[in-house]
Amino acid sequence: MSSKSFASPDVRNQTEVFAVHGADPEVLAFAMAKYSRSALSMRESLREINTQRAEQFLNTFYFQYGHRSIADLAHIAFAVERLSLLAAIVLVDEPRWDGQERSTRYQNFRQSGWYLPDFGGDNESPQLYLDAIQGLFATYERTSTAVLEVLRRRAPRPESLRPESYERTLRARAFDVARYLLPLATNTSLGQIVSARTLETQVTRLLSHPAAEIRELGARLRDAASAPAWNVNGSAADAFVEKLAAREASADGLAAEAARLLTREVRTAPTLVKYAQPNPYLMETRVALEQAAAELLKPLPAAGAEAPLVDLVERTESLEVELAATLLYSASHHPYRAIRELASGLPAAQVAEIIELGVKRRGKHDEVLRAFHAGAALRFDILMDIGGFRDMHRHRRCTQIIQDFTAQHGYASPESGDLGVGVDILAEAGALDEYRSAVESAHQAVTRIASGTAPEAAQSALYLLPLATRIRGLFKMDFAEAQYIVELRSAPAGHFSYRKVAWAMFVALQRRHPELARHIRATDFDQPIDLLQR
Repeated sequence: MSSKSFASPDVRNQTEVFAVHGADPEVLAFAMAKYSRSALSMRESLREINTQRAEQFLNTFYFQYGHRSIADLAHIAFAVERLSLLAAIVLVDEPRWDGQERSTRYQNFRQSGWYLPDFGGDNESPQLYLDAIQGLFATYERTSTAVLEVLRRRAPRPESLRPESYERTLRARAFDVARYLLPLATNTSLGQIVSARTLETQVTRLLSHPAAEIRELGARLRDAASAPAWNVNGSAADAFVEKLAAREASADGLAAEAARLLTREVRTAPTLVKYAQPNPYLMETRVALEQAAAELLKPLPAAGAEAPLVDLVERTESLEVELAATLLYSASHHPYRAIRELASGLPAAQVAEIIELGVKRRGKHDEVLRAFHAGAALRFDILMDIGGFRDMHRHRRCTQIIQDFTAQHGYASPESGDLGVGVDILAEAGALDEYRSAVESAHQAVTRIASGTAPEAAQSALYLLPLATRIRGLFKMDFAEAQYIVELRSAPAGHFSYRKVAWAMFVALQRRHPELARHIRATDFDQPIDLLQR
């Protein structure tokens, strides 16, 4: 009996994989999108595509047909420099964001400068603002110096540790304490690599923000995506073209060709972000929810600093009540548990009206508010200092509902159970009273400026809030993410602020789900650690 081969002569069993470099982001997005509409290979597609064709394609499929996934294929790197910490927090608040920012743990921010908002015709606020800023920075500098001296006494350098490593480690520990005094006005810098889809969402959200600096930041991002990008090899390419042009006349053609290839301007995403504008859905819904929350939550006690650091809120309510409670939470300063209990007692029709507020102004291509990412098994309501929150903010695999900045929750002191990096070290350094005085003076200035006559007085005042100020956020996640956060953030090398939060999360999980908690490798916050371990 003869065997037959069923393989076609054209069958190719060798998978090919190659990286692509040098294509403009929008051109590359077009080429990748063509896989769904053409049998051409990537090499063939890129050879035949030009910028104009890519623009025509994107105008049709991205804007007219709403195929937004195409913009996920165009990734752009941005440097964003000399923005305030407040603006940086708002900028990076994207679930699909990749980037790095200057670290307040490892860098001295004394010389960074700060953002000065426009106070309009208000003559008193600028001086109040300046006095508070200078007071915070002066205390920051004195505190970091004093704490460093105490740490040197507490942890002498072992012979095995090089002097420069020893100083760097202790200096970072000192900044861990002093950074509580940095105001949100402090300038920072960051780099981000995002898809054009995330960029468009980001720009629209920034343009819709009530703070002038953040709206301007959105416009600058949009302009940067449309204008020529900075070319890291630009100077070398210009020099090479000049050398070619300086040769004999026969090289003129080569010089022109080199200029065309090496020095042409690249605009990273001029098509995909050109229609990004302030979003009425975001702006109008924010106002409507704030009004609803102010009215419905009147029976609740005023927000304050008495709430627990971490509250794992069990699931007892319906999905509808969770949505309504989360929408109200996002527009208030109250704990989620209290809002959930209040919403659970409302008639079903009123719960439906609250949910309707979150969607009734939604446009054709608007994504629903983040509050609608509901149904997660674990919900941690966390009230912590802004400095530590910025590290928790990086966990984008969970849904984060972050309340606005306020002084209503008071402030945290840098206290720790891990061998005394905290209030006791401030006292030993003779800096505790000055620390408290600087933070409380800043909070008082916030209240005075917020009551001023400038159109954006309330927003401008927030820049004075030091990182010690508490902020509330609801973190919704599955068990795997809770396990990851606890293990990573409770580790000894971390900052004591989020180590304390991570340990409180673990204790709450252990109390509620003891069998599952056995599988989490948490580090006990209350156990001593090696100050020289980073």
